[in-house]
Amino acid sequence: MSMPHPAPFFTPDPEVAATSRIAGFARRQGIDSGDYAALHHWSVTDLEGFWRAVWEYFDIEAETPYEQVLAEETMPGAHWFPGATLNYAHHALRNLMDDEVAVIALDETGSGYEVTGKRLRSQVASVAATLRDLGVGRGDRVVGYLPNTPHAIVSFLAAVSLGAVWSVCGQDYVPQAAADRFAQLEPTVLIAADGYLFNGSTHDRRDAVLELACTLPTLKATLLVDHAGLPWPSRNYPSLVVPWEDASTRTEQLACAAVPFDHPLWVVFSSGTTGLPKGIVHGHGGVLLEHLKTLGLHSDLGPGDRLLWYTTTHWMMWNLVASTLLTGATTCTYEGSPAPLARPDLLWELAARHRVTVFGTSPQYLLGMAKFGIDPSVHDLSSVRVVGCTGSALPASAYPWVRDHAGERVLLASISGGTDIVSGFAGSAPTTPAWAGELSAPHLGVALAAYDAEGTPVVDQVGELVVTRPMPSMPLSFWNDPDGSRYHDAYFSTYPGVWRHGDWITVTGHGSVIVHGRSDSTLNRNGVRLGSADIHDVVERLPEITEALVIGAEEPDSGYWMPLFVVPSAGVTLDDGLREKIKEAIRTGASPRHVPDEILEVPAIPHTRTGKKLEVPVKRLLQGAPVEQVVNPAAVDAPDLIDYYARLGADRRGRRSTET
Repeated sequence: MSMPHPAPFFTPDPEVAATSRIAGFARRQGIDSGDYAALHHWSVTDLEGFWRAVWEYFDIEAETPYEQVLAEETMPGAHWFPGATLNYAHHALRNLMDDEVAVIALDETGSGYEVTGKRLRSQVASVAATLRDLGVGRGDRVVGYLPNTPHAIVSFLAAVSLGAVWSVCGQDYVPQAAADRFAQLEPTVLIAADGYLFNGSTHDRRDAVLELACTLPTLKATLLVDHAGLPWPSRNYPSLVVPWEDASTRTEQLACAAVPFDHPLWVVFSSGTTGLPKGIVHGHGGVLLEHLKTLGLHSDLGPGDRLLWYTTTHWMMWNLVASTLLTGATTCTYEGSPAPLARPDLLWELAARHRVTVFGTSPQYLLGMAKFGIDPSVHDLSSVRVVGCTGSALPASAYPWVRDHAGERVLLASISGGTDIVSGFAGSAPTTPAWAGELSAPHLGVALAAYDAEGTPVVDQVGELVVTRPMPSMPLSFWNDPDGSRYHDAYFSTYPGVWRHGDWITVTGHGSVIVHGRSDSTLNRNGVRLGSADIHDVVERLPEITEALVIGAEEPDSGYWMPLFVVPSAGVTLDDGLREKIKEAIRTGASPRHVPDEILEVPAIPHTRTGKKLEVPVKRLLQGAPVEQVVNPAAVDAPDLIDYYARLGADRRGRRSTET
């Protein structure tokens, strides 16, 4: 007998759902606009019909037409829209009205400026002409060492309009960490800013820019962006220097080069916690269709809408922020801390002031707002209809908080995806209900399943997140992987012909998706697999705890150690009473099996620079693996923590050897 479906936490307003773009898209296919399950089923059983419909719905303009939608359905190696030639930049700029705002530049001071459609097109045309004069052409690489400002969007669109390949990272990366990425690409031009703003301080990056340029021997030129107001001193750069003011103020006409559907658009990099970061190559056409689907249908963005999503330029969410322009909506760039000390609710204030319709952030941000008693509802958030959230699993406790502080009619859209596909595997839509702690449904066109160890789909059981049919935004390749072996091994070695992403999920009987954390960091207690996110969720709800990290480490004597590391809130001491409170919360909120062996206080939890907890590296450090084999400190938000956890592991091993 099947279990009854639980009542959803949020049900979309029928009128709002019926007038959404995804509802109109469904009706064009002859599908009930309120039946998301039927629409999704069609999207993954008729791949060619679905992606042809996306192409037609968003009126893709190709210089030469495609011969068929999907020439080869293989993974890896699917061949989409052969024969079609087009350009991403053309589509990003074509729907912008001359006198309407295309980009709003914001920062943590609360100030900002607007860039109209006409101004954006003019700057892109000017920078593109400058790059062309510098010898940049189809297939050349242009890289950005830039904060999240309109300069990055202009540079990106200018480069790809020529058929060049783009890559970018934030200036909080030290020059060597940036070089670990960019040197692989052998770039022709570097575009870099003088500095950036964060948490009340201007960070001078002029020396860092010179150091980075000197590590890139293939550079023909460096474009220097005057952003932070720091004068560029006379330096011996290894290549021609061009001021941004000269590059971006020419009077030019933009002509976008038509390139094949699978021509490389950008290279995005993995976090690079071990070894050199992997360069993941995506194509013009695949990104164009995927982002139009995700932003235009799932987020319901179009002309008149505004998106503000907190990100840095080296996180894949920046790519979606830039792609907002594809829909004709306005995008907001934001530079600085998400919660400046003087104004921790600034992002909400900016969302209200600029009438944002989609507000995007991370679980840590929402949990922090709740824990520290910040109330966004003091601002007029009546324009906000979606609060998007991604980066890690979003706990159930966030749902009532968003309802009570952002508005009952606001959809909290938790999304799970990855840099690998620069999009989401599962999330929400204007026509889907939401269950607290769950993602509403797989995204359209994503043939998602949970597989057990034998490769059998399971429902209402924890399994590996897999995708059984190709998506247009799956990588074209990894950079410097000529035979495709690294790409194959990353996703297809476990289940041949099926994409394995590396997350534990549950596909529920009512169609939603629950994310339990990375499968390579799964806890295994007496043969029972446990998700670390289930423990983090419970513990981080406690007001006494700022953040938590649980790991499970196999030990040489066949033992298994499952410690929980916690960062207490300011003024809180981790004593026996608090330890017992944490254990009881885990027993009742997860299960007795989830209770850790020890609860240890630590000064902080290490993360990648995109905010993901370093579960596997911490586990390996505790087991005694050499630091240089475990993690690249340049990829960590607080590198000094690496030595801290390595010493902690050494101390434990020393005690155990003494005991035995």
